[in-house]
Amino acid sequence: MSVKKKNKDETKIIGFFCNWCTSTAADLAGTTRKEYPASIRPIRVMCTGTVDPVYVLDALVKGADGVWISGCDLGECHYVNGNYKARRRIGVIKTILDVLGLDPDRVYLTWISASEGPQFAEWAKRITEEIEKKGRNPLADTLTT
Repeated sequence: MSVKKKNKDETKIIGFFCNWCTSTAADLAGTTRKEYPASIRPIRVMCTGTVDPVYVLDALVKGADGVWISGCDLGECHYVNGNYKARRRIGVIKTILDVLGLDPDRVYLTWISASEGPQFAEWAKRITEEIEKKGRNPLADTLTT
């Protein structure tokens, strides 16, 4: 069995994806063979409204190059208003990052419904390209592995 060595310079984007919409869209992208970068590390959450700002900050502090939160379209949340909560929290997170002198544009928030597999793949490409243009998370260089 061969094991691929982890490339220290690999782009890492942590994705917090809604169970009902974006995770399903990611599955659809895969089953319909839509290609997207392997830089996305998905974490399935029941709702974007459950993504605690501490999780986002922790991912960045631990060296993720970006964080992508994505869920149901606004007004279509399976938990009524979870995506509105997420939208407010992302504003707070970006403010905190700005105050700390970190790039708030390393955090993305999108709305992708379950039937939008191709859109998921396009967003994954777009976000990866934008993060790669920014370069590595400066905090990643200060960490020891």
